[in-house]
Amino acid sequence: MDVIKAILLFLRGIITSRAALAVENLALRQQLAILQRSVKCPRLRQRDRVLWVWLSQLWKGWRSSLIIVQPETVVKWHRQGFRLYWRWKSRRPKTGRPNIASEIRSLIRRMSRENPTWGVPRIQSELRLLGYTVAESTVAKYIIRRPKPPSQTWRTFLKNHAGQTACGEPCRTAAIDFFTVPTATFRVLYCFVVLWHDQRRVVHFNVTRNPTAEWTAQQITEAFPYEDAPRYLLRDRDSIYGQHFRQRVRSMGIEEVVTAWRSPWQNPYVERLIGSIRRECLDHVIVLNEKHLQRILTDYFEYYNNSRTHLSLNRNSPVPRRVEPPGSGKVVAIPQVGGLHHRYTRAA
Repeated sequence: MDVIKAILLFLRGIITSRAALAVENLALRQQLAILQRSVKCPRLRQRDRVLWVWLSQLWKGWRSSLIIVQPETVVKWHRQGFRLYWRWKSRRPKTGRPNIASEIRSLIRRMSRENPTWGVPRIQSELRLLGYTVAESTVAKYIIRRPKPPSQTWRTFLKNHAGQTACGEPCRTAAIDFFTVPTATFRVLYCFVVLWHDQRRVVHFNVTRNPTAEWTAQQITEAFPYEDAPRYLLRDRDSIYGQHFRQRVRSMGIEEVVTAWRSPWQNPYVERLIGSIRRECLDHVIVLNEKHLQRILTDYFEYYNNSRTHLSLNRNSPVPRRVEPPGSGKVVAIPQVGGLHHRYTRAA
């Protein structure tokens, strides 16, 4: 509207007499001088800038009539308009990755909500087994952010305690280790685990209150019956592996590989397994007694061997799961370890 008004005034100036036009210019300049004294920085709209850029191209004396802003400002407006014009002129069609389907976004949020201890790689591995190829950055973008460490639901907690409150060719290398678990009555239980290196598969575990070399040797016999014994057995220098244990291992044709003193990093696979057991299971339950711990770890190792994905196993589980392509059924969640974790599969 202001631009049209200015154009009309310009046209009127053409037909008006020179004397009347000079007087009118004098009056307008006096008012502008007053405005300049009272307002230091007047507000200009985009159409005002366009008008002055247009006048600067058509009228040679535009600088003499410019009072509100500096002439350099009008030149800067013209350059900005030039850049915007060529940016529009040189625009390219929209590129980049295609949008992620809403089904995948919803599934990422669902997995993140139902499994609060899972990170981005675990969710990405589950999606891969459901036939979805998604980048880690995409999963990280859509997972549910939690301001504090995740907590299990009361339903999951009670399920894990309900029972007590109511009453191919194996790899040639294996690793063993002990870890301790405190109970609700402040007793300490000792858990012994045996892990194959090839598929990160737990082949045996047991729980006791008083571990001895004889008891540990018996666990090795139970873990590797017949001709399934490994060639190498990796262990630390714990005194529990006494003479009786070493004789039993030697008689089974197993060669012991002993780590250096205070060097758990030399037995990384089983140490990482123990860390996963604590973070994903034992940190979320209160162990009541030996039988309760046996039941909890049985459920966890069933999940660990048959469902839990591993980055080192090409994002699959120790017992490989087949990839279920999209379109073969609705995605359903199967609670495992009392609901601490879930296995996702497609309903037939």
